[in-house]
Amino acid sequence: MFKIPTIKPARPIRIMLAALLLINVHAVSAQEKPALNRSILLSNKVELPSNNIDAKVIRVIFPPAFKTPWHSHEGPGPRYVVKGKLKVVEGGKTNTYSDGDVFWESGHLMSVENLGEDSAELIIFELAPAN
Repeated sequence: MFKIPTIKPARPIRIMLAALLLINVHAVSAQEKPALNRSILLSNKVELPSNNIDAKVIRVIFPPAFKTPWHSHEGPGPRYVVKGKLKVVEGGKTNTYSDGDVFWESGHLMSVENLGEDSAELIIFELAPAN
């Protein structure tokens, strides 16, 4: 009687599948851990008028073509343009800022105008003496 050798491919296939699975798990795991990207957008040394400061974060939405009257804020600080295009007149200087721009406002007399056809959004970080 002849004995026909049988091939048992199940074990090599299982090993190959397990290896592929481990490689795939490692690739997915690497994609789930994005690196932190940190950038300083603006740096400014500030001499605070008091040890007691009221720090505020204020969102301002300007309608299309809106222009503020001349005004000042309680304190200086960085300003971040979320969207739109703003013309800022402060201290005799005129600057235009757009999406993603950051600028320093001194807290002196100023005017802001939305130059766009859509609304504009500004985030104000204000450092003012606490009352």
